[in-house]
Amino acid sequence: MSARSPVRFPESGDPKMPKRLETDRWLFGVTIVLCLLGAVMIFSASAVTAEKDYGHSYYFLIRQSAWLAIGLLGMFALMRMDYRRLREPAVVYTAACAIVFLLIGAFFLDKAHATHRWIRFGPVGIQPSELAKLGVILYLAWFLDQRRRKAGMEFCKEDFLQTVLPATAPVLICVCLILAQPDLGTSVDIVLVATTMLFVAGLSWKWIGSGVLASLPALYFLLFHVSYRSLRMRAFLDPDSDPQGAGFQLMQSLIAVGSGGFTGVGLMESKQKLFYLPEAHTDFIYAVICEELGYIGAILVIALFVVYGWRGLRAAFNAPDGFGRLLALGITALVLIQALINFAVVLGMVPTKGIPLPFISYGGSSLLVMLLATGVLLNISQQAREA
Repeated sequence: MSARSPVRFPESGDPKMPKRLETDRWLFGVTIVLCLLGAVMIFSASAVTAEKDYGHSYYFLIRQSAWLAIGLLGMFALMRMDYRRLREPAVVYTAACAIVFLLIGAFFLDKAHATHRWIRFGPVGIQPSELAKLGVILYLAWFLDQRRRKAGMEFCKEDFLQTVLPATAPVLICVCLILAQPDLGTSVDIVLVATTMLFVAGLSWKWIGSGVLASLPALYFLLFHVSYRSLRMRAFLDPDSDPQGAGFQLMQSLIAVGSGGFTGVGLMESKQKLFYLPEAHTDFIYAVICEELGYIGAILVIALFVVYGWRGLRAAFNAPDGFGRLLALGITALVLIQALINFAVVLGMVPTKGIPLPFISYGGSSLLVMLLATGVLLNISQQAREA
């Protein structure tokens, strides 16, 4: 069986940086708008809760603003660093080893919310699983580009030991460690991004189909034979069956979305955030946006992500080399897939799962990783060939 032909990767004959680099204003602008919108909505969704639990209404806004400042500094730094420095083996291996070390190290620390997802340094906490998203993208972009250079355009032929196994094994190691935290949502997110990159790189349908079939029994067990996930599945299939229990969060989310109407009830005027909707400023902030800003605000947020995806894909297809193309594609896929999952959860289209809305939901680790990834994407776009 022959492999599916990969997308053709353009090559650049000159490895030097262009003399004049122009920032993609659309991509930069939409990122800033999403972050600012996130800050406003975090304050709106969390002010009452913060006042009750911490004594002042700006608690979550201040913490998010601090992470935003750090993330923007990192984004600007990566915008000005040639992304091709990231394909050095020393960088790739160091990043991969550090991420695995952090994922393992989290199991030796105290639990937070009955999970091993956090590593804390005093008042500051970071989620290694968020860093793993970017690490997986970097590794796959590097490995697939290296494999193509050695084996030519048919680098994804039926070669399990030389291509499929080394491409997927590090990804599966990270996914298994994240599943053990436990965190199924992030694991699925990483698998979807990795599959997208492998598909574009030209991986045979045989291997993609085999991977999907092999994962189905494990996914079935994780969804239906783990008690709290089984309850979520039942609540997803029939939220009215347990409106005060497993179906409570989804019911409150749908009430918030429906209450907004076309123009919304007004900024800061949400009723569901008043201790009805759990995680209003984190995973379900889109429900608050729908309630306060209505259909107009909901569509505006979707439009912003569409613009981000448009500019990200443009940078990928015009990248000067295969590594840049795969790296840009992976970053764009990460943002769009995560946003789509969040929208689907809030709207009751998939079972409830804790996936933050990129740039908007409260969460320092997620915001930092998204901004760092966008910095790399902006650098690739600066050096892209003219469309």
